[in-house]
Amino acid sequence: MKDTKSKASLLLTLMLISAVGTTACGNSNNSNNATPDNAGKESATPSSSANSTTDNTSNEPSKLEPYKLKLVYEGAPQADEAIVEEALNKILTEKINATVDIAPIDWGAWDDKTNLIIASREPVDILFTASWNGYAKNVAKGAYLDLGPLLDQYGQGIKDSLDPAFLDGSKIGGKNYAVPTNKELASSGGIVYRKDIADELGIDMSKVQKIEDLDAVYKIVKEKKPTMYPLYTTGGTFASHSFVELDFLGDTTIPGAIDKNGTEATVKPAEEYPQYLNALKVTRDFFQKGYLNKDAATSQTSSLDAYKTGNVFSTVEPLKPGKAEEIASATGLDGKLAQITLTGKTVATSETTGAMLAISSTSKNPERAMMLINLLHTDQEIINLLNFGIEGTHFTLNGNVMTQTEKSGQYAPGVAWELGNQFLNYVWSSEAPDKWEQFKKFNEGAKSSPALGFTFDSEPVKSEVGALANVLREYQKMLETGSVDLDKELPKFIAAQKSAGLDKVIAEKQKQLDEFLASR
Repeated sequence: MKDTKSKASLLLTLMLISAVGTTACGNSNNSNNATPDNAGKESATPSSSANSTTDNTSNEPSKLEPYKLKLVYEGAPQADEAIVEEALNKILTEKINATVDIAPIDWGAWDDKTNLIIASREPVDILFTASWNGYAKNVAKGAYLDLGPLLDQYGQGIKDSLDPAFLDGSKIGGKNYAVPTNKELASSGGIVYRKDIADELGIDMSKVQKIEDLDAVYKIVKEKKPTMYPLYTTGGTFASHSFVELDFLGDTTIPGAIDKNGTEATVKPAEEYPQYLNALKVTRDFFQKGYLNKDAATSQTSSLDAYKTGNVFSTVEPLKPGKAEEIASATGLDGKLAQITLTGKTVATSETTGAMLAISSTSKNPERAMMLINLLHTDQEIINLLNFGIEGTHFTLNGNVMTQTEKSGQYAPGVAWELGNQFLNYVWSSEAPDKWEQFKKFNEGAKSSPALGFTFDSEPVKSEVGALANVLREYQKMLETGSVDLDKELPKFIAAQKSAGLDKVIAEKQKQLDEFLASR
């Protein structure tokens, strides 16, 4: 049985990391678990939506009624959003007789606002979601539609361009509730930092091999640049799942994980893993030394906006080729940022669900919503317009290479990794011209989680998951930013999780994982 499982795991790994044509990020945010009045899986198909305006099966725009789509994703609102919307709407009207309301929600406000959207059953068409963003929990609430029929009818471009591993790996109970971004599959953790400042201060960053090595670096930055944050964060640092290399089995906001690098598939709370505890201790030490921003647990200023102020030396990031250059382009710091990888490369189901677009069960026209998502995966003009703005205004273009203009900062969402097909994106002149080839190579040699291909279905324990979400909301950011005394608060956190039903959730995860492994 062990050999059979190993071969199956290897086969799935090879499928995941193979470079297939156009095949190809997070932080760990917590979500409240307010449940909509009519939550549940009865809202799981387009036909069950009472408000659905069913389109003619023909995709000819002339046969479609006009419809305005609302697209909600996590990111900072942009000054030139209105003119980009106008440009998008001219194209979308021609293609699918639709217009779009771009509705980004800033990083710090995302959890509260999206929880309210879901709880109040606000009419929304497309919502960003991810494994670190409450995907499985929101599926259990009935927040997203089952996309199977919509993908078959209106998502053929998605199915043709996206590696099947993404759609297979993001299923819950055999159903797709969101369309993954076409991006990298492997995951690693590290920092992005101000290379120009390190050079100015004579800091040898090549000596940084592990998180503890950053102590000497941050000490110099704090002494020599007292107005600069050595490390800036808005809720999590070295304890994030990409850093401690834990697999939370499809949703990092639900407690219970296995070690990606292990050979056993035993589900345990993160607090029982030494690498997680070490990350908490190092972060607490850094916080007490004044290396982190004091409002790390509560700040709603994104790291991108913080970089723009000029007083941030480094941030903790899930890494991939060109991550520093992406951040630099979005913050006006071209040529000033670099990155250091501090973990190995791993592949888990969470990587297939690391960035996705779901169709809300409150959408009044899920068919048109799927048409838009399909365009984001197939239409180069549309996806680049949404990601980077208007050619000639926000960038100039030579082939597929963009150069910034004076107005680039007026529309620089910095969230291209969230939306559609990254392999259709132009690259900035400050980025490697072979960026997308590097992505394919990045996937090679990644260590696969023993649970690769499994996503936890939280429906059987959704009450406990809801109670645990409130506990995590109270404690997790404080602990993972080092803002509180670990000796006092960590035992309280563990006890509160136990009272909220942690053991039952762990047992259910283990049961489902065992069944999955036995069926391979």
